Amino acid sequence: MDTQSCSNNRRAASCALIVLASTLCVVSGFGVGHNGAFALPKTGSEPSSSALFLKRGGRPRGPLRTIEVKPTMNQEIAHAELRVVTPSDAGKDEPLGIMSKSEALAKAKEMGNLDLILINENSVPPVCKIVDYSKWRYMKEKKAKELKKNAKAVEVKEVKMSYKIDVHDYGVRMKAAAKFLKQGNRVKCTVMFKGREIQHEKLGFDLLHRLADELGDLCLMEGKPKKEGRTLFCFVMPKPEVVKSINDAKRNEERQKKKLKEDSKKLMDEKMATTALAAEEGDKLAAKAEEIRLEEASGGVDDDEDEGDLDELLGGLFN
Repeated sequence: MDTQSCSNNRRAASCALIVLASTLCVVSGFGVGHNGAFALPKTGSEPSSSALFLKRGGRPRGPLRTIEVKPTMNQEIAHAELRVVTPSDAGKDEPLGIMSKSEALAKAKEMGNLDLILINENSVPPVCKIVDYSKWRYMKEKKAKELKKNAKAVEVKEVKMSYKIDVHDYGVRMKAAAKFLKQGNRVKCTVMFKGREIQHEKLGFDLLHRLADELGDLCLMEGKPKKEGRTLFCFVMPKPEVVKSINDAKRNEERQKKKLKEDSKKLMDEKMATTALAAEEGDKLAAKAEEIRLEEASGGVDDDEDEGDLDELLGGLFN
């Protein structure tokens, strides 16, 4: 009995020692291998999270970088014969004729060390422009920004109705569709059915065709009406002349705004010029008044001196 208890104590002590050694190994950075033996930790072999991220193809942190694509220019042009143009004061390109690459480069240098930029490579001969590259790039970016600002995304508006719509409600839907078309938008005309009303889909097709015909002076139907579930729909788009009138009205409005801005600037310049002229006249008058005052002051001192000399002279005579 004592022998069995001693063996049990030895086993418990061995297990406690093994647990203690395992805890110490884990705390000190050692691990246990697959075969149960203790193994040293791997140093330098585990890739970092950044390395794994780059390995997976991720981009580096920070703002997106835009790479500028420069046009072919100067010595990069591989064509021997070129059609050369240059911008004029009127804003249009002035042709200089057809010349060789060396002559075009010499002409660009003669005009003030400008750049020879390839504009159209597909024409025969290719077209090049003599211009300062930085100025050309600035004008190109400015034009692109103006086009983007003036461009209006075409929206899709929708009018919904039933196949048994009343006359007044139909007129309201038609006025709404005409309003959207005059704004330059596409319109989706939808006829909805409920329950067994779908058996009257022919009336829905007739209603869509009727709406498109009554708006015929403003729009064109894109294709034919289509069926989707319990609805019928068709798209109508404004006619080219309607879009043209909208664009003309927008351009006229921009011209009016530009003219008002120029007139206000002109009035401001005239007002500033008048103010500057009045200030200049005031300065002249002040300078003249100061000059007169100085002359009077100097003249008064001379008179006093003359009076003193006269008194001395008269006193001498009487004495």
